Amino acid sequence: MSRKNKSARLVLEDGSVFEGISIGAEISVEGEVVFSTGMVGYNQSLTDPSYCGQILVFAYPLIGNYGVPALRTNAQGIPLNFESKRIQASAVVVAEASMEPSHYTAAHSFSEWLNIGQVPGIAGIDTRKLIRLLRESGVMRGRILIEGTEEPVQDELKAHAPVKLVSPEDVVRYKGRPGAPRIALVDCGVKANILRILLDAGAEVIRLPWDYPLDSIEYDGLFLSNGPGDPKACTKTIAHLRRALSEPHPIFGICLGVQLMALAAGADTYKLKYGHRGQNQPAIETASGRCYITSQNHGYAVHEDSLPPGWEPWFLNGNDGTVEGIHSTDGPFRAVQFHPEGCPGPRDTQFLIEEFLQEAKAARESI
Repeated sequence: MSRKNKSARLVLEDGSVFEGISIGAEISVEGEVVFSTGMVGYNQSLTDPSYCGQILVFAYPLIGNYGVPALRTNAQGIPLNFESKRIQASAVVVAEASMEPSHYTAAHSFSEWLNIGQVPGIAGIDTRKLIRLLRESGVMRGRILIEGTEEPVQDELKAHAPVKLVSPEDVVRYKGRPGAPRIALVDCGVKANILRILLDAGAEVIRLPWDYPLDSIEYDGLFLSNGPGDPKACTKTIAHLRRALSEPHPIFGICLGVQLMALAAGADTYKLKYGHRGQNQPAIETASGRCYITSQNHGYAVHEDSLPPGWEPWFLNGNDGTVEGIHSTDGPFRAVQFHPEGCPGPRDTQFLIEEFLQEAKAARESI
């Protein structure tokens, strides 16, 4: 790099301190410190709106070796290389950052990309030791302090209501093919690949703000997106969804979407000790016993014992037995905790989104 790297520290709320060097923007920040076990896909992970307000630690020891491509969008303006148009995480922590990327699509080095997005990072620390601490003690808030910069001030919106920062302010409409289903998508921080899959299938998509009243929209299927933060903070979304569950239209949710569906149905959610973030989480379908390898990014889960009559677990995590999906036995309402659309990670369960689209199409044709 042309500049001299400044010293930097990661200070956790339990008093633990990790010394390193600054990469990216020279700004001190504060946020919840979480970790991902993914080996690839740092571009998609850091632009995933579900990481809004968090300091992301990568378990894989070398980050940035294939650089970062230029931002490209499709005809509808949706990013092709990233999961949103900007870095969503508040900061990043790595053991080693590659400063000289080797890939024909690379437009920036990892550190340059962070700097362009005004996102700080810290490299040169023992991430193995840090992640072991987070696994044993649970995720906690922390601060990245860069030499010569001011102390960070906690952003209350990012800390307690980040969904408001990643949801659109207005309704966005995408045209579909003739005869295709109309999908109302509650955007709590939707990943770009979810939109790409829906639109590539020809669906008409009405992209709604997180708190938009659903009874004012006509749709064939309702889609609940992923997003950051505590699902219980989305009180308006839950209230709107509760009314939608009394309608016959198919509903499908991903990640935060399963938690919102569970709360609307009368179940409860809780915060996991350190969450599931990575691309190799096993999810077992309860009916068939089949195991799928899935991409995941969440810190909350549904209490299985709190599911009311008429609701059952659909998938369970193969590692810790937590709920990875729920479905209604009385209506076409289903949701999963993992990411069928991958990006990064496997897309072995993308067929679940395709099945929802078929249900919505059938609902349209039955009118």
